[in-house]
Amino acid sequence: MMRSLFSGVSGLKNHQTRMDVISHNVANVNTYGFKTSRATFQDMLSQTISGAAKPEENKGGVNPKQVGLGMTVASIDKIFTQGSLQSTGNQTDMAISGDGLFTVADGDKKFYTRAGAFSLDKNGNLVNPGNGLKVQGWKASRNDRGDMTVNPSGTPEDLIVPIFNKTEAKETTLVRYKCNLDSRVNIIPADATGKMRSADGITTNMDVYDSQGNTHRMIMVFWKTGANQWTASAAVTDSTTPLTLDVQAGGGQQNQANPGSRINLRFSPDGRLVSVADGATPDELNQGNLMVNANFKVAGDPNVRTIQLNLGKAGLLDGITQFSSESTTKAVEQNGFSMGYMESFNIDNSGLVTGVYSNGTKQFVGQVALAVFTNPQGLTNVGENLYEVSNNSGLPNMGPAGQAGRGKIIAGSLEMSNVDLSDQFTDMIVTQKGFQANSRSITTSDQMLQEILGLKR
Repeated sequence: MMRSLFSGVSGLKNHQTRMDVISHNVANVNTYGFKTSRATFQDMLSQTISGAAKPEENKGGVNPKQVGLGMTVASIDKIFTQGSLQSTGNQTDMAISGDGLFTVADGDKKFYTRAGAFSLDKNGNLVNPGNGLKVQGWKASRNDRGDMTVNPSGTPEDLIVPIFNKTEAKETTLVRYKCNLDSRVNIIPADATGKMRSADGITTNMDVYDSQGNTHRMIMVFWKTGANQWTASAAVTDSTTPLTLDVQAGGGQQNQANPGSRINLRFSPDGRLVSVADGATPDELNQGNLMVNANFKVAGDPNVRTIQLNLGKAGLLDGITQFSSESTTKAVEQNGFSMGYMESFNIDNSGLVTGVYSNGTKQFVGQVALAVFTNPQGLTNVGENLYEVSNNSGLPNMGPAGQAGRGKIIAGSLEMSNVDLSDQFTDMIVTQKGFQANSRSITTSDQMLQEILGLKR
């Protein structure tokens, strides 16, 4: 008789635990990044009244006689299904579409979360504004070519977005051309002095920058000097010495410094640039990238400045061409810029943070790190939408979003709770009925005990 009382008590207590889990889920139905939990039950060890007996010659076997002692909570599981994404328009808000968790830190102590409601503090740190924990990622650094790059194989650190900070000026070292020279124009012979008038040629203009960010205009003029043959000359405004154009020939050819400002271009009959040569030396390039060095000096700097002019690949159509159509005077790209301030930034699906600067440039600032676990359900919930590593979660596998099973980062959005109210209300009804039924077993057992106590009267 006492067994039934204690079985009923275990049912009451554990159905109350299940109700606590359901209430917690419902309370967090609007908590960003919240993952619902469920309570599962299992029966407790049964008391054996008699054991099983094996079959014998004249009779069959006998099953064991056992009386259960109630039930207990088997597990409380976190359900890491995807929540719906809500657009917020706030650039620092981030949601994860797929597996993974953001990493935030308090010094050396690391926590993990699906709630990406982040903001910037006064020092530019990307933080959780509710508790000040700093988002982890990789900062960008400048490589040998002067470009900002991110190395996601390093150890994650506090991610800083230097809004309104300066970026230094960068000297122009490369200009890329993609213009067309009209094959229908007349051949222009040189005058008695060997000169050609700029007014008779096709002129291209491109602004280039020195190491302090000062702007200089690079002018390049092309003249048609024969069938599929052109001559080009260049100059830079404000230069203190005449500009020289020098083809750096290789492959066993001679490599002599060109003392002049002219180069010769040769095209195939179908309009493709096939070679470029110095105007005064035997140096000629006829394969790969057709590169020319433009050498000059500017006021206040005694050093010779060199800009590489990329005229295209030999035999292809990705650079200067000669077709029977209007000439274009387009130098499409140069890699220099003046000093600028970061005015805004954006975050892509891989977590790369790109700064947008007042000088028109964009540079990588850093990248947000994501962590995946072998068993995310094994993480320990420590409140504030945070999880910690446990003995059964496995160690975090850190890396960029979109790689090695990690989901994509959606900037300007937040992941909503994955609590399904219809499921929770249904579980609530079932739990209430289970609680009620167990209370009935207790009251019935009590009535039976009262009957036994009444036998002595």
